[in-house]
Amino acid sequence: MRRIVAYVITSLDGAVDDPNRLFPADIDPEHPEPPTFDDELIARETALIEQQDAVLLGRHMYDAWSRYWPTSDVQPFADFINGVKKYVVTSTPLTTEWGDAEALHGTLADTVRDLKALPGNDIGVHGSIELAQSLIAEGLVDELHLAVAPVVDPEGRRLFERATDLQRLTLVSATPTPTGALWLVYRPRDAAPAAR
Repeated sequence: MRRIVAYVITSLDGAVDDPNRLFPADIDPEHPEPPTFDDELIARETALIEQQDAVLLGRHMYDAWSRYWPTSDVQPFADFINGVKKYVVTSTPLTTEWGDAEALHGTLADTVRDLKALPGNDIGVHGSIELAQSLIAEGLVDELHLAVAPVVDPEGRRLFERATDLQRLTLVSATPTPTGALWLVYRPRDAAPAAR
C-alpha cells in the first residue's frame, strides 16, 4: 500500500510559513553566516522525492506553485514537481493547467484512503501547510520528514497547531548537516516499518 509522506521545512520552534526566512538565499552582510539549505539537505530531499510518483496539494499551494514552478530552474525540485502526478484537495474546479493534475473532492480521510489504494509509490505532501496540519491532526501521515533550520522564528503558523490529541511518534533517523540543520524522520508509533 502507498504511504503519505509529508516533508516540511521548519524552524526549531515549528514555524513553517516562510522557508526563505529559515534558509535565506541571500546573505545578509550583517549576519554573514546564515543557515543554508546545504548539500546534505539537498541530498536528503533528492532521495525523498525519488520515492514519490505523486503529490497531494492544497488548493492555495497548487495555484501559487502552478505559476512559479513551470519557469523555475531550482533543482532537483523543479523537474520533480513539474512532472509528477498532482492530486489537489479542493472544492472547486482547477482553473490553471499544470501537467498531470486532478482535483479531488470529499473528506480528507476518504481521499487519502482512496489514493493509498491505487498502485504506485509514495505520495508526497510538500509545502501545503494547511493540508499537512490537517493530515497530521487526523493521523493520516505515514512518515514525516522535517528539515529543521537552526533558527527560532516567532512569526507564522506552527506545524502541529491543529493537533488536538496526543500522537506518539517513532524517530526513524536524525541527520545533522554541516550548516547546523537537522533532517528528522518520524513515523507514527503504531506504523509498520516501510517495506523498501
